[in-house]
Amino acid sequence: MTLQGITVCMFFSAAVIAGEAYGTEQNDWPGPVTETSATGQVESRDTVGPLIFQEPAPEGDRVAGFRPFYVRRVDSKGKGEETTVLYPIYYYRSYGDMYEWSVFKLINRFGRAQGTRASGETRTFDIWPIYFSRDTGNPATSTLGVFPIAGTADGHFGYDRISWTLFPLYAKMQRQGYTSTYAPWPIVRITRGSAQGFAIWPLYGQFDRPGVSKTKYFLWPLAWNNTVEPAQGSPPGTGPEHQVGILPFYTAERSSVRVDVSYLVPFFGFTDRSAPDHYHETRYFWPFFVQGWGDSRQIDRWGPFYTHSVVKGMDKTWYLWPLIRQTKWVDGSIAQEKNQFFFFVYWNLQQRDLRRPKAPPAQKTCLWPLVTAWDNGAGRRQIEVLSPFEPLLADNPRVREAWSPIFALWRYDQQAPGETRTSLLWNAVTWTKSETAGRSEFHLGPLITVERSPASKRVAIGGGIFGFEHRTDGQGWRLFCLEFNHGSRKLYAASTK
Repeated sequence: MTLQGITVCMFFSAAVIAGEAYGTEQNDWPGPVTETSATGQVESRDTVGPLIFQEPAPEGDRVAGFRPFYVRRVDSKGKGEETTVLYPIYYYRSYGDMYEWSVFKLINRFGRAQGTRASGETRTFDIWPIYFSRDTGNPATSTLGVFPIAGTADGHFGYDRISWTLFPLYAKMQRQGYTSTYAPWPIVRITRGSAQGFAIWPLYGQFDRPGVSKTKYFLWPLAWNNTVEPAQGSPPGTGPEHQVGILPFYTAERSSVRVDVSYLVPFFGFTDRSAPDHYHETRYFWPFFVQGWGDSRQIDRWGPFYTHSVVKGMDKTWYLWPLIRQTKWVDGSIAQEKNQFFFFVYWNLQQRDLRRPKAPPAQKTCLWPLVTAWDNGAGRRQIEVLSPFEPLLADNPRVREAWSPIFALWRYDQQAPGETRTSLLWNAVTWTKSETAGRSEFHLGPLITVERSPASKRVAIGGGIFGFEHRTDGQGWRLFCLEFNHGSRKLYAASTK
């Protein structure tokens, strides 16, 4: 991930993305609170607190809706859209003329918009785990299934095709050129095709896939005897691996490059590996006491008091597991460090650009459920109080759009040093300051507005029913009545049609 991509991910999607300086605000809370850019374009508008809204997203998209019931996102080019209803209960997405929708990932639909479907294209409709359909326009390749009565389903549960009749009395599963027939599942199995085998579960089973593996089990899962051929990309000279086990007494996996043995499974054992890199590990009453060292891996575990491991560049340390955790790694040219207390109660993620070692780090800090703070290291900062979702679902922008602003009683946004906006009680009270433009604004809803700019100072009551204004052209203070300063506003910076 690039530094730009990482930095974008550090900010929540409900933030107002404007230019170099904030524009003006019209605060009619609990009616519309409208943010206008310095060029006169409406950037965001919230009504009834955070509930009815329209605003930009960090990716350049625009989002609008009625939180948390309905949220609609349109991409910056207007070619794709997504609609959610009480996310994650329902979502609808379109990609050009393709679409998909889902109800809690249990009822799913995918296809092409009506009237644009080409011959042979696939449409699917599933109601998990009862109904599965796949329509290709050709009866020979289309499938339909009603579970457990009868039918066929493609591409589910890791299989190419599954057929059943009065499941579990009869089932047939196809994958990678072989077919396993069960009558009933999972007790009696016969496999034919690119693999051969049979089983009477749990007493005995064998499965032979030439060039890949040979497996046998006895009194599953207590005993097995397997041979696994080297995978593609294995080091030259790697031989097949022999796997045996008699639970809970002994298991072993042996090949020309690796030995892995356990006694009184899983408590005691060791691992020796010579390729693709060297590694040795000894386990004493696993998972509490483990020591391992090698070319790309190191483990020193004295659980639950202390654990330190380095695995493929991921440096991880635990103290009093699961209370304190520190993780360090490098992603491209970005060095990252994450510190956590009890997983999500407190965590801090810090990112540094190794190409610019003297540059300030970007970081994100969460104290659940009270506060989340962002700092991109280049002058952009944000703080949100309360913040119950961000520590739990930090990588889910849909939750931030639909739910996070509802709980954000206090928010602070700094686009650059001297360019800040603070809001309290969902924009009922706001402060905006722009040193670049020499301007500041204070709004107590529509009741009191205080504006300062190089040209004037203005205090308005009731949105302009009466107030005072002082201009710098020498005219001094004046009293005004019924002077509403709504001004003209241009269209939104991006369409949400």
